[in-house]
Amino acid sequence: MPAPDAEPLRAAVLDWFGRHARDLPWRSADCSAWGVLVSEVMLQQTPVVRVEPAWRAWMARWPEPADLAAASPADVLRAWDRLGYPRRALRLQECARAVVERHGGVVPAGAAELLALPGVGPYTAAAVQAFAFGRRSVVLDTNVRRVLARAVQGAALPAPSQTAAEVRLAEALVPADDATAARWSAASMELGALVCTARSPRCEECPIAGMCAWRAAGRPVDEHAGRRRTQAWAGTDRQVRGKVMALLREALGPVPAEAVEAVWPERAQLERCVESLLVDGLMVRVPGADDDQPPVYRLP
Repeated sequence: MPAPDAEPLRAAVLDWFGRHARDLPWRSADCSAWGVLVSEVMLQQTPVVRVEPAWRAWMARWPEPADLAAASPADVLRAWDRLGYPRRALRLQECARAVVERHGGVVPAGAAELLALPGVGPYTAAAVQAFAFGRRSVVLDTNVRRVLARAVQGAALPAPSQTAAEVRLAEALVPADDATAARWSAASMELGALVCTARSPRCEECPIAGMCAWRAAGRPVDEHAGRRRTQAWAGTDRQVRGKVMALLREALGPVPAEAVEAVWPERAQLERCVESLLVDGLMVRVPGADDDQPPVYRLP
């Protein structure tokens, strides 16, 4: 069942959203379902400020799934540039091909059909249903989880992993009709992104501060702090992989082995990262013309 103050809470958040929602291109009334799907893939673990220009360039180049499906993987990876986690780019191309092959180039609206697409999980499927088709669904990302944890459950932050109880709570709070449900999904997500942030929540600007269980409890500390993992970057395999990918994206042709070796001083780590990129299909190793010639590397 919804929390007792569900209706006032929803009304306050929706009113706030009407006045403070960001003007993002994938929220435009004329944005296609494909555009929404692309935005959701790009926005995974990547901030809006980096995604927006990349999304605009991507949609100008590949406005329909068939356009991306026909592109070369190398062009796709170059266009992805520094958005991070480049496997998402190749999965998005796989998704485009599946949309073309299974659905005639039109992004499907049904949950089962969306979930069957490569790279589309429960969150992305729910988001596409809500934001592309205006359907009722449970859109539960990190921002929404945080808003609900604080406002309803009185916790500083949600548990490190999503729980069944969270899903039930989110489901209970989603309005019954499609249009309001879709708007609630966008509004609660926006509130978490702009006001109810993880590190510095701006409670004085929050439309539901007076209803917030966490604030009423005196803003207790995060009980799961010891279990949360921070995402390091410097010196990690992610950084090394990123450097190798940047070298390949910027090269005019195949890159000699010695150029790849110059990317990182720790040889064992570099070799591990190169092998992982090869396994992920993000780069290709081409043997030298002769046995005594080193290989070259290129994008797929």
